[in-house]
Amino acid sequence: MEQRISSSNQPLEGAGFDPAFIPGLVKPENEEADTTAEPEAPADGKDVSEEPVSAEDGAPDESEAPEESEEPADGPAFEASDRRAKIVADSKGVRLTLDDQECEFRWDEIGAVETESPRFGKRFTVTVHTPDRRWYPIEIEATARARFPEWEQELDAVLDAYFEDADQPAPGAS
Repeated sequence: MEQRISSSNQPLEGAGFDPAFIPGLVKPENEEADTTAEPEAPADGKDVSEEPVSAEDGAPDESEAPEESEEPADGPAFEASDRRAKIVADSKGVRLTLDDQECEFRWDEIGAVETESPRFGKRFTVTVHTPDRRWYPIEIEATARARFPEWEQELDAVLDAYFEDADQPAPGAS
């Protein structure tokens, strides 16, 4: 029987072992601590309702509204979901959700968006590629294969409206 004294294997790094390895996949620790902290009662005995509350105290400012409550822009939007996965593409960017994991990409963070529909089966795959050569695929199970062309057209309309390819010149430029 042979026994190794030291391991020549290096510890593995990556998203499989550390979800924070992928930017945008999880929130930084300090943001979570700030949102869950409750304001403490003042030690001098003053009533909290008499003092004006600012954004630094942890109360939301009236001018700040949650993004979900805002109506989407007048432009096109794409949304597809099944029991586990969801993709939303609109004027803000592309949001992918799988179970309880979410990631969001602004349009300036996206290098390409690729779609794939299988020859057999009902899983529609959308892959978001970033400029730093990372890709994030998500599979949506359709109720019928007839939904694939509809989804392709809706997603193409959103990409045409919001995605700016760096290789193409800007409109009006020669």
